[in-house]
Amino acid sequence: MTQRPHAPIRDRVGPRLANLARRRTVLVVLVAGLLTVFAGRLIYVQGIAGDAIAAEALQNRLSTSVLIASRGQITDTNGEVLATSVDRYDIYVNQKQLATWSTVQDGVTYSGAAGAAALLAPILDLPEAELGATLQGDAGFKYVAKGVLPEVWQVVRDLRINGINADQVAERVYPNGNTAGNVLGWVNRDGVGAQSIEQLMNEELSGTNGYTRYERGRGGQLIPGGYEETTEAQDGKDLQLTISTDLQYRAQQAIEQQVAATGADSGSIVVINVKTGEILVLAESATVDPNDPGADQSLLGGSKSVSNVFEPGSTAKVITMAAAIESGIVDPYSQYTVPYQYTTSNGQTFKDSHEHAGMQLTTTGILAQSSNTGTVMIGENIPQQTRYDYLHKFGFGQKTGIELPNESAGSLKAADDWDGRTKYAVLFGQGLSVTALQATEVFATIANDGVRIQPHLVKGWTDQDGTYTAAEPAEQTQVVSPETAQTVLTMMESAVDEGTGSTAAIPGYRVAGKTGTAQNWDENGNQGITSSFIGVAPADDPAIAVSVVLHNPRTSEWGGTVAGPVFSQIAGYALTELGVAPSGTPAQLFPTEW
Repeated sequence: MTQRPHAPIRDRVGPRLANLARRRTVLVVLVAGLLTVFAGRLIYVQGIAGDAIAAEALQNRLSTSVLIASRGQITDTNGEVLATSVDRYDIYVNQKQLATWSTVQDGVTYSGAAGAAALLAPILDLPEAELGATLQGDAGFKYVAKGVLPEVWQVVRDLRINGINADQVAERVYPNGNTAGNVLGWVNRDGVGAQSIEQLMNEELSGTNGYTRYERGRGGQLIPGGYEETTEAQDGKDLQLTISTDLQYRAQQAIEQQVAATGADSGSIVVINVKTGEILVLAESATVDPNDPGADQSLLGGSKSVSNVFEPGSTAKVITMAAAIESGIVDPYSQYTVPYQYTTSNGQTFKDSHEHAGMQLTTTGILAQSSNTGTVMIGENIPQQTRYDYLHKFGFGQKTGIELPNESAGSLKAADDWDGRTKYAVLFGQGLSVTALQATEVFATIANDGVRIQPHLVKGWTDQDGTYTAAEPAEQTQVVSPETAQTVLTMMESAVDEGTGSTAAIPGYRVAGKTGTAQNWDENGNQGITSSFIGVAPADDPAIAVSVVLHNPRTSEWGGTVAGPVFSQIAGYALTELGVAPSGTPAQLFPTEW
């Protein structure tokens, strides 16, 4: 068998080496390319985009905790606390995060739920086994303890246990219960003022929340030495009101008792400092307790003294007398023969409350005896528009501007809209409606030399650095001259000394005031009675104006009977509390008859 001769070895190896060389070259090129790409990426990451990428990574590791601002206190005119917030913490656990936590303290290793329970139990005053069961599991959120004091939470927080956190909560407390509850309002579960002062002044009282941002690891734990930033909360301002807590309490008790004694539906008492416009009392017979506002839904709605309206009745005769005297139509000595029944030129007939023979009364006597017919005889000489102007200047038909969100303006139609009867009825307080505050403001204006001062509840604010800022001075308007105001004030003294308001007298103090009784109708058309007494004391140097109003009293409809004695009680107490000296001069009254 013939064999093929073998090729030389070098002929076989040469091509293989060439192929191997080519492959090595390609590999070197590929590796060099990859290295170039990686180097470029490294340069980009570390040099060009490094800061941005690092910042993004940091953001992903940051956790933010809100620092709740403390709500400001509310105090009365003497600094007594009416509302305050108590800081508390609700502690909770993320069981998944806690499972991976461990720490060493004093050479002892603590880890997981059992370790955390051993550390926390004595601080929270909880059984260790029970606490351990609460901490064990895989829940992302579970409460551990609620209502924890700030100093206790600080001790827990300093342990830096991964998975243990807390929400700061504020519990609003009203130390005086329902005293001034209608003025204060309350704070809802979200920490927002829900009514009255708490609602209207919510922004100033709330302050601004702060926050803490810190760097955490993959398990949620705080990274020691990592990024941490805190912006402190700015606490709310403290608010001082003009209300006197002691006087408010006594007024609420007095009107509640009188409503019960007379069988009235409701009642109110308002006390104003006539020289400043500060409201010392805004009391109703039934008042919400802001510590538990949901206990009685019928008590919600804020102060009825600024929202509920009624016909003022004879107390408005004071405005008619002031307008007639200021206009030069009458003086306190003007003489009238006053009949029981009087018919105007347009055929409208009016009667007094009691049938009587013709009375020889002066202007002062007409006010003291609260004669409707006499008031119409005087008032019909006042031009119709002028009647409206004085009612409006004294505050009827407009809000006072008190710092409460539920105030009513009452009702006062334009003079051109009065019908043939209303244009006379307004002279003795019918055909219009007012709030108890508006009615009281009229008497405060007379007592303040005819200057109307906007009634107000806010006395001032205190910043958290301790700086006190008084409220802006109240707006003032000259309604009638000081001479007219003093004349009407003296005329009102006769209503107490010789007229229908004798029950309102205060031993040792001169009192000027006026009774009021007016019909009213409810939304179903049922007729009722509003009985009132509004007065000023001391008449020789006025300090306060006080109104007592009862809606639908059953024992008597007369303001002098049901409201006058309460005026005497509360006004007398207020004068003592304010340190007002007894009257030093006897009254020089105008004659009531001729």
